[in-house]
Amino acid sequence: MRKKIMAAITAGLIAFGTFNAVDAMPREQIAKIQVKKASDFKFWTKDAVAKQKLVEFVTDVTNKKSKNFIPVEDRLAVFDMDGTFIGESMPCYFEWMLYLERALHDPNYTPSLEDKAYAEMVNAEIYAGHFMTGKFPKGIDLGEAKSQQSVFAGMTPADYEKYVKKFMEKPVEGLTNLKWGEAFYLPMVEVIKYLQANNFTVYVVTGSDRPAMRVMASELLKIPYNQVIGTNPEIKAAHQGEISADDYTYRHDDYLIRGQLTQKNLKMNKVVVIEHEIGKQPVLAFGNSGGDTSMLNYAITGNKYKSLAFFVICDDTERELGNIDKANKCVKLADNNGWIKISMKNDFKTIYGDEVKRDI
Repeated sequence: MRKKIMAAITAGLIAFGTFNAVDAMPREQIAKIQVKKASDFKFWTKDAVAKQKLVEFVTDVTNKKSKNFIPVEDRLAVFDMDGTFIGESMPCYFEWMLYLERALHDPNYTPSLEDKAYAEMVNAEIYAGHFMTGKFPKGIDLGEAKSQQSVFAGMTPADYEKYVKKFMEKPVEGLTNLKWGEAFYLPMVEVIKYLQANNFTVYVVTGSDRPAMRVMASELLKIPYNQVIGTNPEIKAAHQGEISADDYTYRHDDYLIRGQLTQKNLKMNKVVVIEHEIGKQPVLAFGNSGGDTSMLNYAITGNKYKSLAFFVICDDTERELGNIDKANKCVKLADNNGWIKISMKNDFKTIYGDEVKRDI
């Protein structure tokens, strides 16, 4: 049934040819990707302008003789996550599909009537194709975030981590031979590895649930937990109840549990958390949607160092579940703001690997 619905969603989309590349990669192989110099890039097309601009930038700012030299301590790069270096349209964000698994498909969990009703609405919107076409109802991001935190409330951080890891073994929808835990854009993994090899500190700044994204990406990409910034769940002691942290003392028999939503880390909030948690202006920023506009513009506005912003555009409808109308709007957004465009269709030799293909 889902395949029929998804096929209807994508009817009329333009199909493009694939490039020759490598087979699909398991996580342990993705983790071994190394890029120290320009010639080490394997997953980008030869003439990709975005890659060339990145290499020119890194070469320049790491050269002590250059007027644009940036000291190591100020080489900061921030990355959005969903749609920037992991898939987000199979058929929706990783964390949203995790939420639907918990609220609608977990035989060991019974959600509240309110959470079940909201999850059913979100599910219907996703499978009606409204995420892929940008037609989600206004306010659904915040509503989903509240309900998502609610269905996981009371779970310990360790148990939540196990739940996320189990979900990562599930196959995505709409693409073959790909599990959620392997759904990384290989060319963008190379970018992260390249920056790390040139002494850039890489931060993830995502709107998704912070603990989930730590499990998904930290170990794989060698990004420490404290450098993954996202939407924070409320954390409290198991015996705390409704008493505020100001009036409660952690007991010897206590342990931590998840609570409700604090604040969704989107749009201008991303700039705020960068200031709060990093305390310095980044010199590189990577995003893929209008929700990243503030973060990208912050990196390139009034910066004392040379700086660039890159925008990943999902315009591939053969190896990804791209939408051309949405991609065209993203091209216009990038041009209007002075960001460097990354075309998944034209710049990536492969996205997830040769064995990953559309099945709708």
